[in-house]
This record gives sequence, C-alpha cells and structure tokens, in this order.
Amino acid sequence: MKRIPLLAAVSLMTLTVFAQASYSQERTPSAPGAEVYFVGLKDGAKLANPVTLHFGLKGMGIAPAGIKVDNTGHHHLYIDTDLPADMSQPVPAIENKVMHFGKGQTEVTLTLPPGKHTLQLVLADALHVPHNPPVVSKKITVTVTK
Repeated sequence: MKRIPLLAAVSLMTLTVFAQASYSQERTPSAPGAEVYFVGLKDGAKLANPVTLHFGLKGMGIAPAGIKVDNTGHHHLYIDTDLPADMSQPVPAIENKVMHFGKGQTEVTLTLPPGKHTLQLVLADALHVPHNPPVVSKKITVTVTK
C-alpha cells in the first residue's frame, strides 16, 4: 500500500475544498423571467406508452453540454424524484430517475410503468449546473394507463 505524506494529503484536501467552494460561487446566471415547461402536457394527464414529452423554454436558448453561451442551457428530466436541496452542484445522472439531454434535445420518447408518475424539468448550464436562480418547471403528475 502506498502512503501519501501528511502534507500532501492536507494540501489535496485544501485544494478540493477550495475548488468546490469556488465552483459553487461561479454559477451561470439565468435570464430574468426564464421559464421551462412541458409543451402540451398538463398536470393530471392520462398517457399511454410510449410517452413522448416535449420540452419548452422561454427567455433562454438551448446549447449542448460543454458549450458555454450566455443565456443558454440544456434540459434535465426528473422522474418520480425530488430536485436536490443544493442546486449549486451538477445535476446527477440517476438511472430511471434523472435524464440528461446534453446534446440539446427538446423531446424524448420513453416507456414508463403503468401508474402515477411525477415529472419535472431543470435547465442547466454547460457543466450541468442549474442556473442561478434555477430555471425549473412545475412538478406535474401524470398517469400512464398502459
């Protein structure tokens, strides 16, 4: 087992804490009045598989992940889960719970198990970090019938 000298370990921890602190301070601003929403989908809707969701955006534009352009971002879809309390960190990728649309996609077709599901959109910047203030849709509930 290789040992790291104490000074090197402390230096590494200090750099990590500093990087995290500066990272969360450099959040990309959102445009005033920006909104993200589901197009043509209302809370309480009944749907059949395959489900096609269309993402709408007002007041900002779409750019793929990794491409930094003012007042742009890309979509993330939260399925049956809540948004994180700390919106200063990158959106996680969680199978069947949080989907990333880093190529700039504005729709998705997917199969959901029959039953009730919650859906919510978050727009995030080139590094997958929600804007400041966050641009999030209302959480809606849909029922998949088959």
